Amino acid sequence: MSPDGETRAPNVYDAEPIPAEAMEEIGRLLASGDLFRYTAPEGAPVARLEAEFAAMIGTRYALAVSSCSAALFLALKALDLPRGAKVLVPAFTFAAVPSAVLHADCLPVLVEVGTDFRIDLADFEARLDGAAAVMISHMRGHTSDMDAIMALAEARGIPVIEDAAHSLGTTWGGRNIGTIGRIGCFSFQSYKLVNAGEGGMFITDDPELAARAVIMSGAYEHNWKKHPGLQNSYHHWQNRLPLYNMRMQNLSAAVIRPQLAEVPRRVAAGRANHDHVAAALNASGLMQVPAPLPPERRAPDSIQFNLLGDWTDAEVLRFEALAKRRGAPVQVFGLSPDNARAFWNWQFLPDRPDLPKTRAMLMRACDLRLPARLGPADLDFLADAVVAAAAEARAAA
Repeated sequence: MSPDGETRAPNVYDAEPIPAEAMEEIGRLLASGDLFRYTAPEGAPVARLEAEFAAMIGTRYALAVSSCSAALFLALKALDLPRGAKVLVPAFTFAAVPSAVLHADCLPVLVEVGTDFRIDLADFEARLDGAAAVMISHMRGHTSDMDAIMALAEARGIPVIEDAAHSLGTTWGGRNIGTIGRIGCFSFQSYKLVNAGEGGMFITDDPELAARAVIMSGAYEHNWKKHPGLQNSYHHWQNRLPLYNMRMQNLSAAVIRPQLAEVPRRVAAGRANHDHVAAALNASGLMQVPAPLPPERRAPDSIQFNLLGDWTDAEVLRFEALAKRRGAPVQVFGLSPDNARAFWNWQFLPDRPDLPKTRAMLMRACDLRLPARLGPADLDFLADAVVAAAAEARAAA
Protein backbone atom coordinates (compact mmCIF):
# COMPACT_ATOMS: atom_id res chain seq x y z
CA MET A 1 0.00 0.00 0.00
CA SER A 2 1.34 3.41 -0.96
CA PRO A 3 1.29 6.44 1.42
CA ASP A 4 -1.76 7.84 -0.39
CA GLY A 5 -3.71 4.62 0.25
CA GLU A 6 -3.51 3.17 -3.25
CA THR A 7 -2.46 -0.43 -3.76
CA ARG A 8 0.92 -0.71 -5.44
CA ALA A 9 1.76 -3.41 -7.92
CA PRO A 10 3.18 -6.33 -5.92
CA ASN A 11 6.68 -7.59 -6.67
CA VAL A 12 6.00 -11.16 -7.77
CA TYR A 13 9.69 -12.06 -8.01
CA ASP A 14 10.79 -11.54 -4.41
CA ALA A 15 11.09 -14.75 -2.41
CA GLU A 16 10.11 -15.17 1.22
CA PRO A 17 12.81 -14.17 3.72
CA ILE A 18 15.22 -16.87 4.85
CA PRO A 19 14.30 -18.09 8.36
CA ALA A 20 16.37 -16.88 11.29
CA GLU A 21 17.46 -20.45 12.10
CA ALA A 22 19.26 -20.56 8.76
CA MET A 23 21.11 -17.35 9.55
CA GLU A 24 22.32 -18.80 12.84
CA GLU A 25 23.49 -22.05 11.21
CA ILE A 26 25.24 -20.17 8.40
CA GLY A 27 27.11 -18.10 10.98
CA ARG A 28 28.21 -21.26 12.76
CA LEU A 29 29.35 -22.86 9.51
CA LEU A 30 31.29 -19.80 8.41
CA ALA A 31 33.02 -19.63 11.77
CA SER A 32 33.96 -23.31 11.60
CA GLY A 33 34.86 -23.37 7.90
CA ASP A 34 32.87 -26.63 7.60
CA LEU A 35 31.33 -26.01 4.19
CA PHE A 36 32.09 -29.35 2.47
CA ARG A 37 29.45 -31.98 3.09
CA TYR A 38 31.98 -34.74 3.79
CA THR A 39 34.23 -32.85 6.24
CA ALA A 40 32.30 -33.86 9.36
CA PRO A 41 32.34 -37.55 10.33
CA GLU A 42 28.53 -37.45 10.66
CA GLY A 43 25.61 -35.07 11.07
CA ALA A 44 26.63 -32.55 8.42
CA PRO A 45 23.80 -30.18 7.37
CA VAL A 46 23.56 -31.84 3.95
CA ALA A 47 23.19 -35.30 5.49
CA ARG A 48 20.53 -34.02 7.87
CA LEU A 49 18.66 -32.39 5.02
CA GLU A 50 18.64 -35.66 3.07
CA ALA A 51 17.16 -37.56 6.02
CA GLU A 52 14.57 -34.86 6.71
CA PHE A 53 13.54 -34.54 3.07
CA ALA A 54 13.19 -38.31 2.65
CA ALA A 55 10.96 -38.48 5.73
CA MET A 56 8.85 -35.54 4.55
CA ILE A 57 8.32 -36.78 0.99
CA GLY A 58 8.00 -40.48 1.87
CA THR A 59 10.94 -42.15 0.14
CA ARG A 60 13.76 -44.47 1.24
CA TYR A 61 16.69 -42.53 -0.21
CA ALA A 62 17.37 -38.86 -0.85
CA LEU A 63 20.55 -37.34 -2.29
CA ALA A 64 21.11 -33.58 -2.17
CA VAL A 65 22.86 -32.22 -5.25
CA SER A 66 23.81 -28.91 -6.85
CA SER A 67 20.63 -28.47 -8.93
CA CYS A 68 17.56 -30.23 -10.25
CA SER A 69 19.35 -30.46 -13.60
CA ALA A 70 22.12 -32.39 -11.84
CA ALA A 71 19.52 -34.71 -10.30
CA LEU A 72 17.95 -35.36 -13.71
CA PHE A 73 21.37 -36.09 -15.23
CA LEU A 74 22.27 -38.45 -12.39
CA ALA A 75 18.91 -40.19 -12.76
CA LEU A 76 19.70 -41.10 -16.35
CA LYS A 77 23.27 -42.15 -15.52
CA ALA A 78 22.06 -44.23 -12.55
CA LEU A 79 19.71 -46.10 -14.90
CA ASP A 80 22.80 -47.01 -16.98
CA LEU A 81 21.12 -46.24 -20.29
CA PRO A 82 23.11 -46.96 -23.45
CA ARG A 83 24.59 -44.10 -25.46
CA GLY A 84 21.97 -42.70 -27.82
CA ALA A 85 19.04 -44.11 -25.84
CA LYS A 86 15.75 -42.36 -26.55
CA VAL A 87 14.18 -40.53 -23.61
CA LEU A 88 10.66 -39.17 -23.94
CA VAL A 89 10.28 -35.58 -22.67
CA PRO A 90 7.20 -33.31 -22.79
CA ALA A 91 7.70 -30.51 -25.31
CA PHE A 92 6.44 -28.03 -22.71
CA THR A 93 9.31 -27.91 -20.25
CA PHE A 94 12.39 -25.85 -19.44
CA ALA A 95 15.45 -26.08 -21.70
CA ALA A 96 17.49 -27.62 -18.88
CA VAL A 97 15.46 -30.85 -19.09
CA PRO A 98 16.36 -31.90 -22.65
CA SER A 99 19.83 -30.53 -21.90
CA ALA A 100 20.21 -33.03 -19.05
CA VAL A 101 19.24 -35.81 -21.46
CA LEU A 102 21.94 -34.73 -23.90
CA HIS A 103 24.52 -34.43 -21.10
CA ALA A 104 23.77 -38.07 -20.26
CA ASP A 105 24.59 -39.06 -23.88
CA CYS A 106 20.93 -39.82 -24.59
CA LEU A 107 18.52 -38.47 -27.19
CA PRO A 108 15.49 -36.41 -26.10
CA VAL A 109 12.28 -37.26 -27.95
CA LEU A 110 9.74 -34.45 -27.55
CA VAL A 111 6.08 -35.32 -26.96
CA GLU A 112 3.09 -33.09 -27.71
CA VAL A 113 1.42 -31.16 -24.88
CA GLY A 114 -2.19 -29.98 -24.94
CA THR A 115 -3.94 -26.76 -23.96
CA ASP A 116 -4.29 -28.09 -20.40
CA PHE A 117 -0.43 -27.94 -20.19
CA ARG A 118 -0.27 -31.71 -19.76
CA ILE A 119 1.21 -34.41 -21.96
CA ASP A 120 -0.87 -35.58 -24.93
CA LEU A 121 -1.39 -39.24 -24.05
CA ALA A 122 -2.08 -40.37 -27.63
CA ASP A 123 1.20 -38.86 -28.85
CA PHE A 124 2.99 -40.21 -25.77
CA GLU A 125 1.81 -43.74 -26.45
CA ALA A 126 2.66 -43.46 -30.14
CA ARG A 127 6.27 -42.53 -29.33
CA LEU A 128 6.77 -44.90 -26.40
CA ASP A 129 7.88 -48.02 -28.25
CA GLY A 130 11.65 -47.85 -28.68
CA ALA A 131 12.15 -45.45 -25.79
CA ALA A 132 14.58 -46.40 -23.01
CA ALA A 133 13.17 -44.02 -20.39
CA VAL A 134 10.51 -41.40 -19.78
CA MET A 135 11.25 -38.06 -18.12
CA ILE A 136 7.95 -36.44 -17.19
CA SER A 137 8.15 -32.72 -16.42
CA HIS A 138 5.32 -31.57 -14.20
CA MET A 139 5.81 -28.20 -15.83
CA ARG A 140 4.76 -25.24 -13.70
CA GLY A 141 3.28 -27.83 -11.34
CA HIS A 142 0.71 -29.22 -13.82
CA THR A 143 0.53 -32.98 -13.29
CA SER A 144 -0.04 -35.13 -16.34
CA ASP A 145 -2.15 -38.28 -15.95
CA MET A 146 0.35 -40.30 -13.94
CA ASP A 147 -1.92 -43.37 -13.74
CA ALA A 148 -2.02 -43.65 -17.52
CA ILE A 149 1.66 -42.79 -17.95
CA MET A 150 2.81 -45.36 -15.41
CA ALA A 151 0.54 -48.06 -16.85
CA LEU A 152 1.82 -47.50 -20.39
CA ALA A 153 5.47 -47.33 -19.33
CA GLU A 154 5.39 -50.25 -16.91
CA ALA A 155 3.71 -52.48 -19.50
CA ARG A 156 6.85 -52.01 -21.60
CA GLY A 157 9.34 -52.10 -18.73
CA ILE A 158 10.33 -48.47 -19.31
CA PRO A 159 11.49 -46.52 -16.21
CA VAL A 160 9.85 -43.16 -15.44
CA ILE A 161 11.76 -40.19 -13.99
CA GLU A 162 9.70 -37.37 -12.51
CA ASP A 163 10.96 -33.84 -13.02
CA ALA A 164 9.18 -32.39 -9.96
CA ALA A 165 11.08 -29.09 -9.94
CA HIS A 166 7.77 -27.19 -9.74
CA SER A 167 5.82 -29.77 -7.73
CA LEU A 168 7.10 -29.98 -4.17
CA GLY A 169 3.95 -30.41 -2.09
CA THR A 170 1.72 -31.56 -4.97
CA THR A 171 -0.01 -34.91 -4.56
CA TRP A 172 -1.52 -37.35 -7.04
CA GLY A 173 -4.11 -39.71 -5.57
CA GLY A 174 -2.70 -38.95 -2.13
CA ARG A 175 0.91 -39.74 -3.12
CA ASN A 176 3.58 -37.06 -3.23
CA ILE A 177 4.65 -36.16 -6.74
CA GLY A 178 8.21 -37.38 -7.21
CA THR A 179 7.52 -40.72 -5.51
CA ILE A 180 5.45 -42.28 -8.31
CA GLY A 181 8.20 -42.95 -10.87
CA ARG A 182 11.48 -44.82 -10.27
CA ILE A 183 13.25 -41.53 -9.51
CA GLY A 184 12.05 -38.06 -8.52
CA CYS A 185 14.00 -34.82 -8.93
CA PHE A 186 13.33 -31.53 -7.12
CA SER A 187 14.64 -27.97 -7.31
CA PHE A 188 15.55 -25.41 -4.65
CA GLN A 189 16.25 -22.61 -7.14
CA SER A 190 15.13 -19.12 -6.15
CA TYR A 191 11.68 -19.23 -7.78
CA LYS A 192 10.68 -22.57 -6.27
CA LEU A 193 8.62 -23.33 -3.16
CA VAL A 194 11.81 -23.79 -1.12
CA ASN A 195 14.51 -21.27 -2.04
CA ALA A 196 18.25 -21.79 -1.68
CA GLY A 197 19.25 -19.87 -4.79
CA GLU A 198 20.37 -23.17 -6.30
CA GLY A 199 20.18 -26.81 -5.26
CA GLY A 200 18.35 -30.04 -6.03
CA MET A 201 17.27 -33.38 -4.61
CA PHE A 202 17.31 -36.89 -6.12
CA ILE A 203 14.94 -39.41 -4.51
CA THR A 204 14.27 -43.10 -5.08
CA ASP A 205 13.19 -46.27 -3.30
CA ASP A 206 15.66 -48.35 -5.34
CA PRO A 207 18.88 -49.05 -3.38
CA GLU A 208 21.01 -49.73 -6.48
CA LEU A 209 19.96 -46.50 -8.17
CA ALA A 210 20.61 -44.61 -4.93
CA ALA A 211 24.08 -46.13 -4.54
CA ARG A 212 25.06 -45.39 -8.13
CA ALA A 213 23.83 -41.80 -7.86
CA VAL A 214 25.70 -41.21 -4.58
CA ILE A 215 28.98 -42.45 -6.06
CA MET A 216 28.60 -40.44 -9.28
CA SER A 217 27.52 -37.28 -7.43
CA GLY A 218 31.05 -37.15 -6.01
CA ALA A 219 31.35 -39.50 -3.02
CA TYR A 220 34.96 -40.30 -3.86
CA GLU A 221 37.25 -42.71 -2.02
CA HIS A 222 35.24 -43.78 1.07
CA ASN A 223 32.98 -40.77 1.54
CA TRP A 224 30.01 -42.99 0.67
CA LYS A 225 30.39 -44.41 4.20
CA LYS A 226 28.83 -41.17 5.44
CA HIS A 227 25.58 -42.12 3.66
CA PRO A 228 23.30 -44.53 5.57
CA GLY A 229 22.96 -48.14 4.48
CA LEU A 230 23.80 -49.61 1.06
CA GLN A 231 27.33 -50.50 2.12
CA ASN A 232 27.54 -53.62 -0.07
CA SER A 233 26.31 -51.67 -3.10
CA TYR A 234 28.81 -48.88 -2.46
CA HIS A 235 31.65 -51.41 -2.24
CA HIS A 236 30.51 -52.88 -5.55
CA TRP A 237 30.36 -49.53 -7.40
CA GLN A 238 33.39 -47.78 -5.93
CA ASN A 239 35.90 -46.89 -8.68
CA ARG A 240 33.62 -48.42 -11.35
CA LEU A 241 31.67 -45.25 -12.01
CA PRO A 242 32.79 -41.78 -13.11
CA LEU A 243 32.58 -38.89 -10.65
CA TYR A 244 30.61 -35.86 -11.82
CA ASN A 245 31.00 -33.83 -8.60
CA MET A 246 27.45 -32.51 -8.30
CA ARG A 247 27.38 -32.36 -4.53
CA MET A 248 25.42 -29.87 -2.45
CA GLN A 249 27.49 -27.92 0.09
CA ASN A 250 26.56 -27.22 3.69
CA LEU A 251 25.59 -23.57 3.28
CA SER A 252 22.82 -24.50 0.86
CA ALA A 253 21.54 -27.20 3.19
CA ALA A 254 21.53 -24.72 6.07
CA VAL A 255 19.29 -22.41 4.01
CA ILE A 256 16.91 -25.22 2.98
CA ARG A 257 16.41 -27.17 6.23
CA PRO A 258 14.37 -24.62 8.22
CA GLN A 259 12.17 -24.01 5.18
CA LEU A 260 10.94 -27.62 5.10
CA ALA A 261 8.67 -26.89 8.07
CA GLU A 262 7.17 -24.04 6.02
CA VAL A 263 6.17 -26.27 3.09
CA PRO A 264 2.60 -27.07 4.27
CA ARG A 265 1.82 -23.40 4.91
CA ARG A 266 3.30 -22.31 1.57
CA VAL A 267 1.39 -25.05 -0.25
CA ALA A 268 -1.93 -24.03 1.31
CA ALA A 269 -1.31 -20.32 0.67
CA GLY A 270 -0.13 -20.92 -2.90
CA ARG A 271 -3.18 -23.03 -3.72
CA ALA A 272 -5.55 -20.45 -2.23
CA ASN A 273 -3.81 -17.63 -4.11
CA HIS A 274 -3.95 -19.52 -7.40
CA ASP A 275 -7.62 -20.42 -7.05
CA HIS A 276 -8.58 -16.84 -6.08
CA VAL A 277 -6.98 -15.38 -9.21
CA ALA A 278 -8.16 -18.28 -11.39
CA ALA A 279 -11.79 -17.58 -10.45
CA ALA A 280 -11.44 -13.95 -11.53
CA LEU A 281 -9.74 -14.81 -14.82
CA ASN A 282 -12.24 -17.54 -15.68
CA ALA A 283 -15.16 -15.19 -14.96
CA SER A 284 -13.86 -12.66 -17.49
CA GLY A 285 -14.75 -14.77 -20.51
CA LEU A 286 -11.45 -13.71 -22.08
CA MET A 287 -9.19 -16.38 -20.64
CA GLN A 288 -9.29 -19.80 -19.06
CA VAL A 289 -7.25 -21.50 -16.35
CA PRO A 290 -7.31 -25.29 -16.95
CA ALA A 291 -8.75 -27.24 -14.04
CA PRO A 292 -6.60 -29.81 -12.24
CA LEU A 293 -7.15 -33.47 -13.02
CA PRO A 294 -9.30 -35.18 -10.35
CA PRO A 295 -6.45 -37.04 -8.50
CA GLU A 296 -4.27 -33.91 -8.42
CA ARG A 297 -3.84 -31.57 -5.43
CA ARG A 298 -1.54 -28.83 -6.72
CA ALA A 299 0.98 -26.71 -4.85
CA PRO A 300 1.23 -23.77 -7.31
CA ASP A 301 3.42 -20.70 -6.97
CA SER A 302 2.33 -19.33 -10.36
CA ILE A 303 -0.70 -19.33 -12.63
CA GLN A 304 -0.98 -20.25 -16.29
CA PHE A 305 -3.96 -19.48 -18.48
CA ASN A 306 -5.02 -19.59 -22.12
CA LEU A 307 -6.44 -16.66 -24.05
CA LEU A 308 -9.89 -17.53 -25.41
CA GLY A 309 -11.04 -16.65 -28.90
CA ASP A 310 -9.23 -15.77 -32.09
CA TRP A 311 -6.32 -13.53 -31.05
CA THR A 312 -3.68 -12.38 -33.49
CA ASP A 313 -0.05 -12.30 -32.44
CA ALA A 314 -0.18 -8.49 -32.42
CA GLU A 315 -3.16 -8.53 -30.07
CA VAL A 316 -1.47 -10.97 -27.72
CA LEU A 317 1.68 -8.86 -27.61
CA ARG A 318 -0.46 -5.78 -26.92
CA PHE A 319 -2.16 -7.62 -24.06
CA GLU A 320 1.21 -8.65 -22.62
CA ALA A 321 2.50 -5.06 -22.79
CA LEU A 322 -0.69 -3.62 -21.27
CA ALA A 323 -0.64 -6.14 -18.41
CA LYS A 324 2.97 -5.29 -17.59
CA ARG A 325 2.18 -1.57 -17.75
CA ARG A 326 -0.62 -2.13 -15.25
CA GLY A 327 1.74 -3.99 -12.87
CA ALA A 328 1.05 -7.62 -13.78
CA PRO A 329 4.18 -9.03 -15.49
CA VAL A 330 2.47 -11.60 -17.70
CA GLN A 331 4.68 -13.60 -20.04
CA VAL A 332 3.35 -15.38 -23.14
CA PHE A 333 5.60 -18.41 -23.53
CA GLY A 334 5.69 -18.56 -27.32
CA LEU A 335 5.89 -14.80 -27.99
CA SER A 336 8.56 -13.87 -25.44
CA PRO A 337 11.90 -13.54 -27.27
CA ASP A 338 14.25 -16.50 -26.70
CA ASN A 339 11.95 -18.02 -24.06
CA ALA A 340 13.68 -21.12 -22.70
CA ARG A 341 10.33 -22.92 -22.50
CA ALA A 342 9.58 -22.68 -26.22
CA PHE A 343 10.93 -25.84 -27.82
CA TRP A 344 11.76 -24.16 -31.17
CA ASN A 345 14.41 -22.11 -29.33
CA TRP A 346 16.35 -25.24 -28.33
CA GLN A 347 18.80 -25.07 -31.19
CA PHE A 348 21.15 -27.44 -29.35
CA LEU A 349 18.83 -30.39 -30.07
CA PRO A 350 19.89 -32.71 -32.87
CA ASP A 351 16.23 -33.07 -33.88
CA ARG A 352 13.56 -30.40 -33.38
CA PRO A 353 10.29 -31.77 -34.72
CA ASP A 354 7.35 -29.58 -35.61
CA LEU A 355 4.84 -30.12 -32.81
CA PRO A 356 1.74 -28.19 -33.89
CA LYS A 357 -0.34 -28.77 -30.74
CA THR A 358 2.39 -27.62 -28.40
CA ARG A 359 3.35 -24.71 -30.63
CA ALA A 360 -0.25 -23.47 -30.84
CA MET A 361 -0.64 -23.77 -27.07
CA LEU A 362 2.57 -21.90 -26.30
CA MET A 363 1.64 -19.05 -28.65
CA ARG A 364 -1.39 -18.24 -26.46
CA ALA A 365 -0.40 -19.63 -23.04
CA CYS A 366 0.28 -16.97 -20.40
CA ASP A 367 2.34 -17.19 -17.23
CA LEU A 368 2.26 -15.08 -14.05
CA ARG A 369 4.05 -15.73 -10.78
CA LEU A 370 1.89 -15.87 -7.64
CA PRO A 371 4.21 -16.49 -4.68
CA ALA A 372 2.63 -17.73 -1.47
CA ARG A 373 3.52 -14.51 0.39
CA LEU A 374 1.02 -12.40 -1.59
CA GLY A 375 -2.04 -11.11 0.25
CA PRO A 376 -5.67 -10.62 -0.88
CA ALA A 377 -5.11 -7.01 -2.02
CA ASP A 378 -2.10 -8.13 -4.11
CA LEU A 379 -4.11 -10.91 -5.73
CA ASP A 380 -7.04 -8.64 -6.57
CA PHE A 381 -4.64 -6.08 -8.02
CA LEU A 382 -3.04 -8.66 -10.31
CA ALA A 383 -6.33 -10.23 -11.38
CA ASP A 384 -7.89 -6.84 -12.14
CA ALA A 385 -4.80 -5.76 -14.09
CA VAL A 386 -4.82 -8.92 -16.23
CA VAL A 387 -8.55 -8.78 -16.96
CA ALA A 388 -8.43 -5.03 -17.76
CA ALA A 389 -5.43 -5.50 -20.06
CA ALA A 390 -7.15 -8.32 -21.94
CA ALA A 391 -10.33 -6.28 -22.31
CA GLU A 392 -8.41 -3.26 -23.58
CA ALA A 393 -6.41 -5.33 -26.05
CA ARG A 394 -9.57 -6.90 -27.45
CA ALA A 395 -11.41 -3.58 -27.59
CA ALA A 396 -8.57 -2.06 -29.58
CA ALA A 397 -8.84 -4.95 -32.04
